[in-house]
Amino acid sequence: MKTYSISQLARAFGLSRSTLLYYDRIGLLRAAKRTAAGYRRYSENDRKYLERICMLRGAGLSLADVERMLSGDSGPSVAILEKRLGELGDEILFLRNQQHSIAAMLKNMTSHKCVTVIDKKMWIKMLEAAGMNEESRKAWHAEFERRASEAHHEFLLSLGIQESEARDIQEWSLGKL
Repeated sequence: MKTYSISQLARAFGLSRSTLLYYDRIGLLRAAKRTAAGYRRYSENDRKYLERICMLRGAGLSLADVERMLSGDSGPSVAILEKRLGELGDEILFLRNQQHSIAAMLKNMTSHKCVTVIDKKMWIKMLEAAGMNEESRKAWHAEFERRASEAHHEFLLSLGIQESEARDIQEWSLGKL
């Protein structure tokens, strides 16, 4: 059975040795074995477990949430992921607002170069200018939702729409609201 030293495992995941020592100290990832000299030896299962930890950390989950996710109970896992998704929506909105502010500053500072960011208001005006009324916009959203629900959601967020409103638009387009 293949085993890994702490340095091998850390290097394989681009982590520091001290990160793995910290994970051991808090009980998140303990080495399967120790050598006679006390060195940690990690099993293939430990490597797979660390891979899951890294995936969850890469999604921005806190160590406490990672620990709850890996506890095996799927109930809290869904709530944790939904909470993180909402946080990401808020972060995206915050960044979109910063983008709008910077674009406005650039527009004011440079008369020859105009930076335009499409937001919800501009998007609706463009659709209306193209002759789309509310019913045809609903049909457009319904088709987008039917073909690529996740892409539709991301598109709505890219317009600076908050997570809850994006979900409402998705439900509205399918006749659920």
